[in-house]
Amino acid sequence: MTRIDHPKHSGPLSGIRVIDLTTVISGPMCTMMLADQGADVIKVERADGDYTRHLATRRGGHSASYLNNNRNKRSIVVDLKNPDDLEVIRQLITTADVFIQNFRPGVADRLGLGYDALSKLNPKLVHMSIAGFGFEGPLANKPVYDPLIQAMSALTTVQAGSDQERPRLVRTILPDKLTAVQASQAITAALFSRERTGKGQKVELSMLDTVASFLWASDMNGHTFVGDEMEQEESQSFSDLVYDVQGGYLSISIMQDKHWEALAQATGRLDILEDPRFKDAELRENNRDARLKLTQSIVRDLDRDTLLHDLESAGVPCAPVLTRREMREHPQMAANGTFIEYDHPKAGRLRQARGPAVFHGTPATNLRPAPELGEHTEEILRSVNVVKTAGTS
Repeated sequence: MTRIDHPKHSGPLSGIRVIDLTTVISGPMCTMMLADQGADVIKVERADGDYTRHLATRRGGHSASYLNNNRNKRSIVVDLKNPDDLEVIRQLITTADVFIQNFRPGVADRLGLGYDALSKLNPKLVHMSIAGFGFEGPLANKPVYDPLIQAMSALTTVQAGSDQERPRLVRTILPDKLTAVQASQAITAALFSRERTGKGQKVELSMLDTVASFLWASDMNGHTFVGDEMEQEESQSFSDLVYDVQGGYLSISIMQDKHWEALAQATGRLDILEDPRFKDAELRENNRDARLKLTQSIVRDLDRDTLLHDLESAGVPCAPVLTRREMREHPQMAANGTFIEYDHPKAGRLRQARGPAVFHGTPATNLRPAPELGEHTEEILRSVNVVKTAGTS
C-alpha cells in the first residue's frame, strides 16, 4: 500500500489521516479535535457543502457554526452517487488511518463504504460510524437531532429535577457534543489498539448510548440496584445551586462537612450547624431542598463580591455566575490561554477556544481556518493520482 506524505501538522496525531464524511456537529467536532491534535483530516462534502455552512451568525459569507467545528481540515467536493467519485474515496481509503461517517444506518454499506468493503482495501483502517438512536432496533432508521436524543435518553427529565416536573431541554446541544468527545476518544483508543495488533477495526457509537452512559455516572443511582429501582424519580432539587445575591448571582457547592461548617463561619450563621437536618452529608442530601432554601435565605442580602471573598477565604467551593462575555474576559481564562485569535481570509479576525488538552511532549500548534468548500479538491485528487500511478507501475 502506497502512502502519501501528510501535510506538515504537529501534535500527537501527526501522521494520521482521517477521511471525514460527517456533517453538522457531532462528527465534525470530533474530527476537528483530531485535526487540532495533528491529524490530516480530509472533509468530504457534497456540492452544496456541510449543512452548517448555511446557518445564521455569519460574516464574509461564512457561518460561525461551520468555522467553529472545522478548522485545521482540508475540503474536497465529491458526488457519492457518481461511481468515479466513489472511486476517489476508495483510493483515499488506501492512504488513510481512519474513516468516519454519520449517515443513517445502512447507507454507508449501500454506497460500498461499509467496514467490510473498506477493510479489504485497507486492513489497518479504523472505521467509525456514528448513529442517532442505534444501528438496529425500532428507532434505528428514524431521523435524529439533538432534542430528540435529550428526550429519549431521559436527559430532559433529569434537567427537570423529578418525574413530576415538566421536562426541560438542556440549552445547548449536549448529546451532539458529548458524542463528538466520545467518538474522538474511541478513535484514538482504536488507533492505540492497532499499534499493538497491527489491525484496524469497526467502531460504532450512538448518541443515545453516549448520553445514557454519561447520565449513569451521577443521575441514575435510583436505577442501579437491580430489584430496588425507583418507580418515580424523586426531586433532585427544585432549586438550582445558583443563588440570588446583591449585585448578581453566585454558585455555592457544599459537599463535605467542612464546607458546611465553613459556610456557617463565613456568613456568621453558626446556628445552622445545630440543625439536625444537616448534621452530615447524607442528611444534607436527603433534605436538599430545605438546605438550598436555607442557603438562599442566608446569602440573599449579601454583596456578591464581598461574599465571594469571604467564602473563598473560608474554603467554601464557590464561583460567580458569569455571562458569556464575562466568561470570555475573566482573568482565569487569560491565565489558561483558553482562547485563540487568528485571521480568516474572508470572515476576518476570529476568536475560538483552543483544544482543551495541552500536550507538552508533542505540542499541537496547528491553526488553519476551516476550509472553503472544495478548497483542496485538486490538491487531494493529485494525491490520488499518485496512488493510482503507483498501483499500476
